[in-house]
Amino acid sequence: MPTNAEKNLTGKTILITGASSGIGRSTAFEFARSSPSDLKLILTARRLDRLEQIKDEIRKEVGDGVRVHIQKLDVSKPDEIEGLVDKLPEDFRGVDVLVNNAGFMTGVERAPDIPQNVIDDVLATNVTGVIHMTQAILPIFKARPDGGKGDIIMLGSIAGREAYVGGAIYCASKAAIRSFTDALRRELINTRIRVITVDPGQVLTEFTLLRYRGDKEKADAVYAGCDPLTPDDVAEVIVFAASRRENVVVADTLLFPTYQVRPMCQTKHRNGLLKLLIKRHGFQGSIGLQRLG
Repeated sequence: MPTNAEKNLTGKTILITGASSGIGRSTAFEFARSSPSDLKLILTARRLDRLEQIKDEIRKEVGDGVRVHIQKLDVSKPDEIEGLVDKLPEDFRGVDVLVNNAGFMTGVERAPDIPQNVIDDVLATNVTGVIHMTQAILPIFKARPDGGKGDIIMLGSIAGREAYVGGAIYCASKAAIRSFTDALRRELINTRIRVITVDPGQVLTEFTLLRYRGDKEKADAVYAGCDPLTPDDVAEVIVFAASRRENVVVADTLLFPTYQVRPMCQTKHRNGLLKLLIKRHGFQGSIGLQRLG
């Protein structure tokens, strides 16, 4: 007997950006497993070879009930987004769910030493790329009866709610998308278009290794003393939100691993250190945590 999630996803077309690794890859598999008999997936990323591999793996795992179309796409390039829909096979153009997952960060420099290319690349991918993707797919949603129908799912971050040292541009990019999403939700309130935000805390992906420019020792140190989320953890929440009945909107989700309450992972050991700092120096709230980070 099919689950409610399978029934609600049956026949839908899902478009995922940044699907070649991490959360995007896991989300593709989670959708496929949740509705294995009748689903279409559009997987986009810059690395076409990885998408080919994922397509083959999905077919082997769930069979031919899930049809997968892969498309090379760099969301930082508006011209590639502009031509995306026209490049899709005719029967894949009726997108029902857009998962704006693509995003990245590199470097830990503080202002005024943040390289110009980092500023430009991060904002082009994490902000304008998301906005351009949304504007490319939204007309498909709005063309449907009764004011339109579809799901826009934004992959945000705790960093969009609270900034941290060494992450100014990344935090700014996620805060910008949070504001864009809030405005979009208000603009679409009289439609059946759902706007959904998923804000994870620390997730074990390539993100941290890229941020430290390939320095594995520094990247691993970020997770020392805590058990981070996995991409599968986040994917399960994304698919859960997309598979609710039409009148239910899981509008805003904050997802943490155990012991994390702020951008930096706060373990039991760090809790004890924080209490000691407050006792000795009178640190309060976020100031104490920021200094710990």
